[in-house]
Amino acid sequence: MTEMNPVTTYTDGDVDTNDTAQRSLESMAAERYSRRQAMFRGAGATTMAFMGTSLLAACGDDGEGGSLGGAVSVSAGSNAATSAGRVVTLTGTVTGNGQDAGWNQRTGPEVELMGSGTTVTFIAPAVEAATDLVFQFSAKPLIGEPVTATTTVRVSPGVLGFTAVAHSLADVAMVPEGYSVTVMTRLGDPIAAGVSAYANDGTDDNFAQRIGDHHDALHYFGLAATGNTPDRNSSTRGLMVQNHENITETYLHVNGPSAAPRPLAEALKEIECHGVSIVEYVDNGNRQWTYKQDGALNRRITPNTPMSFHGPAAGSPYLVTKHSSDGTAGRGTINNCANGVTGWNTNLTCEENYAGYFRRDVSDDAKRTAAELASLQRNGITSRSGNYSWSTASSTDDRFTRWNATISGATPADDFRYEPNQYGWVVEIDPYDATSTPRKRTALGRFGHEGAFVRIAEGQKLGAYMGDDSRGEYLYKFVSTETWAAADADATDRLAVGDKYLDAGTLYVARFNADGTGTWLPLVYGSVPARPASGSYPEYTFTSQADICVNTRFAADAVGATPMDRPEWTVGNPVTGEIYLTLTNSNNSNRPVTNTNAANPRSYWGQGNPNGHIVRLREDGDTTSATTFKWDIYMFGADTLDTDTADEQANINISGLDVSNDFSSPDGAYFSRSTNPSGQINPLLWIETDDGAMTDVTNCMLLAGIPGHVGDGGAYTVTNSGNSQNTFVGAKATAANLRRFLVGPVQCEITGIDQTPDGRTLFVGIQHPGEGGSYDAPSSHWPNTQDGSTPAASVRPRSALIAITKNDGGVIGL
Repeated sequence: MTEMNPVTTYTDGDVDTNDTAQRSLESMAAERYSRRQAMFRGAGATTMAFMGTSLLAACGDDGEGGSLGGAVSVSAGSNAATSAGRVVTLTGTVTGNGQDAGWNQRTGPEVELMGSGTTVTFIAPAVEAATDLVFQFSAKPLIGEPVTATTTVRVSPGVLGFTAVAHSLADVAMVPEGYSVTVMTRLGDPIAAGVSAYANDGTDDNFAQRIGDHHDALHYFGLAATGNTPDRNSSTRGLMVQNHENITETYLHVNGPSAAPRPLAEALKEIECHGVSIVEYVDNGNRQWTYKQDGALNRRITPNTPMSFHGPAAGSPYLVTKHSSDGTAGRGTINNCANGVTGWNTNLTCEENYAGYFRRDVSDDAKRTAAELASLQRNGITSRSGNYSWSTASSTDDRFTRWNATISGATPADDFRYEPNQYGWVVEIDPYDATSTPRKRTALGRFGHEGAFVRIAEGQKLGAYMGDDSRGEYLYKFVSTETWAAADADATDRLAVGDKYLDAGTLYVARFNADGTGTWLPLVYGSVPARPASGSYPEYTFTSQADICVNTRFAADAVGATPMDRPEWTVGNPVTGEIYLTLTNSNNSNRPVTNTNAANPRSYWGQGNPNGHIVRLREDGDTTSATTFKWDIYMFGADTLDTDTADEQANINISGLDVSNDFSSPDGAYFSRSTNPSGQINPLLWIETDDGAMTDVTNCMLLAGIPGHVGDGGAYTVTNSGNSQNTFVGAKATAANLRRFLVGPVQCEITGIDQTPDGRTLFVGIQHPGEGGSYDAPSSHWPNTQDGSTPAASVRPRSALIAITKNDGGVIGL
C-alpha cells in the first residue's frame, strides 16, 4: 500500500470511515552424524558432506569386472547428508577402459538427475523425516556385464538455509551471501517493438507500451517452450503479470508535476502509469533472466482499457455512466495492489484505494440522496480535487472528465456520478489472450481490495479470501456455488470458467470471537438487516444483492463483523489450508487502549498498533465452505531496538523477535509453490513489509519463515497501559523458523513476490524507491546502485522487479 502526499494532492484512501549468534546447522548436523557414523559404515561411508552442495566422489562402494581390454572398476563416492532443496552433486570415477558411464536412482523419493556421464546433480526432495536415497553408478567393460557401485544420500526435512540479512539503510537490495540479484523490468521499460529505451529524465511518454510505476503484486505464468500456451511447470519461460499501484509523480516529469489545471499530456502519462503489465520473461540458461520486449503476449492494462462487469451488480443502476448507459461496461482498473491466481490460469488484480482519485465539488452534496451521501462517505469518496487533479486536464475528453463524479446531467447516463462505483472490485485477466477484455467480478464485493487469495481443493467449492485495507475494516470470503471440477483447470475459454466460479456464490465477512473461534457472516440480500444509524451515517436499508455488492462495507457493518488493523494480503498454506492475513498497522484514532479486541490486541506508545501483526485461521472441517473457524495470531511485528524493557518485551515484542528477524508493518505475504521442496511438507512463508515505524534503523524487508499451525502457541494476556486484553498467540519466533532474507533500497516498499515452479528463482517487487525525494534532488538512485556503482546525483530512481537466484542453483530459502 502506497502512502504519499505529492504537490498535486494525493490521498491513499486510508481513512477511518468506520466509527544472531546461533549455532550453525552444519555444526549441529555434524554432531548428530558423529553419533550415527556406524549406521553408514555398512554402506561404505568414510566422509560426509553436510547441508550445502554435496559432492560425492573418491572411494565408495567399488565394483570391478571385465577381462578383455583390462579390468574396469568404478566408485560411486562417499555417502552424504543434506536437507531438502539443496543441490547435491554425484561424481563417479572409472578405472580402466569403461564405457557408457552413468548414474541412476535405486531407492527413495524420485528426483531428476541433471547432467550425464560421471557427474550429475539433483535437488534434494522434500521429506517429512530423514530419508535415504540410494544411487547407482555404472560403467560397461568392452565385454561383460556393467560394473556398478552405489552411494547413499540421507535427506533431512527442509530448513532455512541462509544467514539472516542485517538491518540496512543502503541504497541497494541486500540478499544473503550465496545469492545474486538481477534487475528485471523497471519503470518505463518498453514492452513493444519500436518503443524507445526509457530516458528517465521526465521526457518519456507512451506508457500504454511501457512498464508502469510502483510495482506491486506479481505472478509468473509458465509458457510452453514454443508458442503461447500455458505450461504450469515451465521454469524457463513465462509471463510476468504485475500490478502498478501508483506513481511517484515528481520523477515522471521534467521539472516535476504542474499545478492544476493539469496539462493533458502530464495527466495522461500519470494515468497510463497505473494498472497492470504482462511481459514475457525468458531464462537464457542457468537462470540468467531477461525479458522479451516484443513478446507476442506483452500487454499493458491501464485505467483506459475496456472492461466488462459480471455478477450481481452488472447491469444495475449503480454502474450506469455516460460511458455505459446499461451499467455493463467500464474502463480500466486503478490502484492495483495485491492479487490472486485462479486454478484455470487467470490472474486476479485488486483495486484498493480507488476512492481518492475522484473529485466531487461542493455543489454535489445537495444533489445526492441521503443514501448516496452515506455510501460516498463510507467508501471515502469525499475529495474536492481528486488525486493528481486529473479531471482538470480537459473539459471535453472523458478520459479525464470521468474522474469528476459531480452530478452535472439530468440522468446518470449524462454524467459520471456513479463512476466511483465502477472501481473497488476484483478484476479477472486472461494473460494468455492479449485481445481479451478483463472482467470485474462484482459478486466478490466492492471495497478497498488488497488481494484475493483463491483456495481450490478437490471436491470443494472455491474459496476467495480478501482483505479491505483501511483502518477498522474487515476480512471477507467468497464461496462459489459450483464445486471445483478438475477438468476446468486446462480449459481454453478461461474467462468463461471465471463466470462459472466467480459470478455466483456467497460473500461472507469474518467475526473473530474472543474465545479463539470465528464465524463467517453471510452478506445475502434478505438476511442482512438495515445498517443502524451511527455518528454521521443515517440508517441504511439494502434494496438488492447488487446494493450489497456495491456497498459491501455497510453490509459488513450491519451484521457485526470485527474491525481489524488494516487487513492487507491473504495467503494460504498449500499443505494445511490455513489462511494467513497480514494486518499492517493501525494508529490511535482506530485502536486506543480501550478499543482493542482479541484479534487486534495491542495498543501502545499512544499510536495504536504501529508495528502490525499476522492473524491465521483454520476452517472447521478444513473446507472452504465452512461457516466457522479457529484462529490465533501467528506473529507480532516489533522493533527490538525499541522494546528493551521487560514490559515492552511482554506486551509489544510478544513473538520474541530479535535483530535477525524483527519487522514492522507486514504487508505482502506468500507461500512457496507446492511444485518444489520449499512449498511442500512445511512450506516457507514469505513476509514483505511496508514500514514507517522502523525506517530509522532499516529499510523495508522480506523475511522467510517456517510457520507452524493454528494452536501451536496458546492463550495470552496483553497489557496496554493497564488495560488487559486476552488473545491467542502462536509459537515464538526463533532463528530456525524466521529470518530476514532481503532488505530493500532507500524509501522503498517490498511488495509483490512469486517464484518459478522449480523454486530456483524468486521474483520480488521493489516499489517507489526514493519516494521522499524530488526530480532535482532524488533521495535514491536505485536500481542504478544495485551493481555497487555510484550514479550521478541527478539519476532518478525507478520501481523495478528483481530476480533472485542461488549461486549454486538450489531452491531459494532452503
